[in-house]
Amino acid sequence: MSALIEKKLDSRVVYRGKILNLRVDTVLLPDGRTGTREVVEYAGAVAIVALNEKKEVFLVRQYRYPVGKELLEIPAGKIENGEEPLQCAQRELAEETGLRAKRWQPLCSFYSTPGFTSEKMHLFLARDLSQEGRHPDEDEFVQVVKVSLDEALAMLWRGEICDAKSTVGLLTTYYLLAREKV
Repeated sequence: MSALIEKKLDSRVVYRGKILNLRVDTVLLPDGRTGTREVVEYAGAVAIVALNEKKEVFLVRQYRYPVGKELLEIPAGKIENGEEPLQCAQRELAEETGLRAKRWQPLCSFYSTPGFTSEKMHLFLARDLSQEGRHPDEDEFVQVVKVSLDEALAMLWRGEICDAKSTVGLLTTYYLLAREKV
């Protein structure tokens, strides 16, 4: 057993919501003292780098209430109960952009903010795209923006794209494409 493990002694849910729960745990720390951990329970999510044959990516612009501004991001969404990450990615890409992809490739998975949430993000690269009708959720208002991968990376460096999933997704795609040329 690792000397860094924290053992849960007690747990109480302080909030149950539509998309997340918040619990407060009492833990036994590695040095024998006790501590408190606030944990946001979240089912997990997917994000998609949709790349066409011209090396253009499809982004979505939407207002993000918690940060109080519009963000430009890769398409993404919450995994529903019983849904596999790939199924979720296919559904979210169609809902937010109206795109379907013939080729799907897992890029990576990561914990978005493991200091306070259980959320695990699964990134996919979608290629061989075709356009179909968009059907966003009724409370989702997004604008689809298409830019070259090079421009998306420049926007990342300028701080115009600033969320973690888009950063990881775009950089991972760039790395993958560079490796494909080797």
